[in-house]
Formats: sequence, structure tokens, C-alpha cells
Amino acid sequence: MTDIFLAIFSTIGALAILFASIGILRMPDFYLRLSVTVKAATLGVGFFLLCAAIIFPDVSVTTKAIAITFFLILTAPVAAHMIGRAAYITGAKLWKGTIIDDLEGKYDEETHQLKGEEEEN
Repeated sequence: MTDIFLAIFSTIGALAILFASIGILRMPDFYLRLSVTVKAATLGVGFFLLCAAIIFPDVSVTTKAIAITFFLILTAPVAAHMIGRAAYITGAKLWKGTIIDDLEGKYDEETHQLKGEEEEN
């Protein structure tokens, strides 16, 4: 029964990482590539760490796998947000099919600050 769970979880993890790599090739701009890659790769690595925790039933391995998964889920979106913000500030182009640019007109080039909703009015 454990082998079936391992096969299912490792297949899901491998497919998630495969989708992340396909997303890098298929997405039209940097921001979409970043989004797909971070979400799918985090999911894939999480499933592989779950498989490692199942294969090695030692408490230390399971604890480390859970800790790595927790910190990965905690830090990957924050890192992606900061990378995306840096890309936007440095002028990475949006895809021509982008409908809404929520930050348009809210970024001050001189002070490098974002204006809030209350500051615009």
C-alpha cells in the first residue's frame, strides 16, 4: 500500500515540475513564467519531500522534510513577489495581451516608492 502512495505522490510531483518547465517555455512574458514556475515547482518539490518522509520513517528525516516544505511554502511566494517587483521596477515588459496593469501610475521613479490607494486621491 505504501508503494502505491509513493508512486502516486512521486508522479504528481514529477508532473508538477514538468508543468513548471513547460510553463517556462510556453508563457509569453516574465511575470507569467515566474508565477507558473514558483507555484508548480513548489508543489512538485513538496510532493517529493512527502515521498522522502514516507520512504524513510525515521523521525529526523520526517521532521526535516516537513520543515523544508514549510519554509519552501513560506519563502517561495515572497521571493517570487520580490523578483517580480524588481522586474517591474527595472522595466521588464508586460505581455501585449495583458489587460490590466495594477501598478501603472503608482510607482515613483525618483523615490522608488509605491503609492497606496489613499495617496492617489
